Amino acid sequence: MSPLNYGLTPKMKPVAPKRTALIAAVDVGTDKIACLIARLKPRPPQEVLRRRSHAIEVIGFSHTESRGMKAGTVVDLTEAEEAVRYAVDLAERSAKCQVESVIVSMSAGRIASERLTAEIALQGANVSDKDISRVLAAGSRQSAREGRVVLHSIPVGYTLDDARGVRDPRGMLASRFGVDMHVVTADMAPARNLMLAVERCHLLIEALVAGSYVASLATLADDEADLGAAVIDMGAGTTSLAVFADGRFIHADGFALGGRHVTLDIARGLNTNVHDSERIKTLYGSVLAGGADDRDMIKVTALSGDAREPSRSVSRAMLTRIIKPRVEEILEIVRDRLAASPFAAEPRGRVILTGGACQLTGLPDLAVQILGRPVRVGRPLGISGLPEAAKGPAFAAAAGLLVYPQAAHHEHYEPRHMRQSNTGTGGYIARVGRWLRESF
Repeated sequence: MSPLNYGLTPKMKPVAPKRTALIAAVDVGTDKIACLIARLKPRPPQEVLRRRSHAIEVIGFSHTESRGMKAGTVVDLTEAEEAVRYAVDLAERSAKCQVESVIVSMSAGRIASERLTAEIALQGANVSDKDISRVLAAGSRQSAREGRVVLHSIPVGYTLDDARGVRDPRGMLASRFGVDMHVVTADMAPARNLMLAVERCHLLIEALVAGSYVASLATLADDEADLGAAVIDMGAGTTSLAVFADGRFIHADGFALGGRHVTLDIARGLNTNVHDSERIKTLYGSVLAGGADDRDMIKVTALSGDAREPSRSVSRAMLTRIIKPRVEEILEIVRDRLAASPFAAEPRGRVILTGGACQLTGLPDLAVQILGRPVRVGRPLGISGLPEAAKGPAFAAAAGLLVYPQAAHHEHYEPRHMRQSNTGTGGYIARVGRWLRESF
């Protein structure tokens, strides 16, 4: 039976600190699907990225137009499956290898945070790794909610009898052992359908993770996570948040507004088609007015697409007047969500913008005005082999999926007693059989 029936998404086994691993990641978005294949090699910690145990070398990459998706949710299963299959196939050809399991990101489903506690009686005098696994399992079971799935259950601190805030309890003495957990949940239906679209490509899902969390893993330096930071992942159909303090992931949130809504506003405001609106936004879009904007003209094709119908010209100032209100709306919602989160207690906390929608000219400056905090644009850090097209903020979540295996040890993992082999035709056929059994 699928773990989703128990409100738990798949959790991957942590990568061994002294072993090389091959990882495949799929970021299924509203506008694009990115697939990356990378080799993780053990290496000593860096000064900026101390928490990473492995170097990441990308050996396969693809990104294609997304189909069958709206606001991060599957709306056409067949089209979504075909798009995922095509993206993975291109990445496999690029890497000259075949993948059988992937890590998948999710940004839809009203992602939300919850804090809970769990406690157990110690079987021995000292806290052992087995005790830590027991208390994390107890917390994970407690986090299940009807109609929701658990994406992450991460310990924020441990308790030993009456002592709270213990970071590493191994070997310590106590009679009662507890954990304070940060649990991230999402609506079950979007998660179920996203997993189904990927599994119908005969791929095993190693883990389903929150997009803003993995974008943070790719873009945050360790010092930023320690001092307090919020990563805002501005995608095409959704905007999601991940808050860090004291080096820990402490809050997540999200809502269904993004760059696609800006594109649709342009299409309506300029009376043109969506494809041309996206082109205009990419080439000329800005949220800050310039002195020459009234004289700087942009050609706009007719809505009908008829070549015989003459194009017309609009000023860049008019385009800015269409774009700015929607971006302000998104940033004001972000401001209100951050004010209601633990990040409000970090008055000097920095905001990092990622996602394709954050690339509008002037958006970081507007974010500073509205959020009242230092703002920078986040790009993937410490990942070699990324093609030039994937080094920007639009691919932060996809790149972060490759970092996630190094952070998976923070979460509870229950071994899969019937895991398929990662190589050979037996694993492939077994997965096909499993999918047929679960689907019919």
